[in-house]
Amino acid sequence: MWQHNPNISIAIVDDHPVVIEGLKNLLEAEYGFCVKARFTTGGDLLSYLKDNTVDIVLLDITLPDGSGIHFCKEICRRYPEMKILAISNLSERSIIRLMLQSGAHGYLLKTATAKDILECIRLALEGGTALSSEVKAIMSGPELGTITDTPNLTKREKQILQLLAEGKKSAQIAAELFISPLTVKTHRATLLQKFQTNNIVTLIKLAKEYQLL
Repeated sequence: MWQHNPNISIAIVDDHPVVIEGLKNLLEAEYGFCVKARFTTGGDLLSYLKDNTVDIVLLDITLPDGSGIHFCKEICRRYPEMKILAISNLSERSIIRLMLQSGAHGYLLKTATAKDILECIRLALEGGTALSSEVKAIMSGPELGTITDTPNLTKREKQILQLLAEGKKSAQIAAELFISPLTVKTHRATLLQKFQTNNIVTLIKLAKEYQLL
């Protein structure tokens, strides 16, 4: 059976070693795959792939040396036959969509069941789009809008976005731009809506991916 095939090689990239070990134990002990490589940074993975290959990469999005979305694009560009499964705590639809648009063959949340993980690996290896049960529910749920192009921001929104990226709070932004804190909060809400997310961390990540920061 394919799920007990030691010839199927896997690399895991995650910034939490405990997650890596848990996945390794599951994939090797339960399903008989070969976890050939484990890394906590995307750069180390790219260095490894210069002289080595794997069938599939389980790739986190939040990494110490950059976004998994960037590394996904790089892997797809350099090794188009390699399969990539994103595995993340980020559940925003905009992030999921952007990762898939960047070439990932699937997306799992870290809360996915062992059965989901196995099924996603199977689908990815067979050339399908592999989504865990939770991700399927997120992607099929009601949606207010879809980001198909770079969000169109006003000059003021760009200013506030930049200051948010610098870690400044609403009161600080208001003082710097000579506007009221309420106006800042209104612009923040508009930015979140335009990027189809509900938190500032994801907003900043998306803005960087769209090269708005």
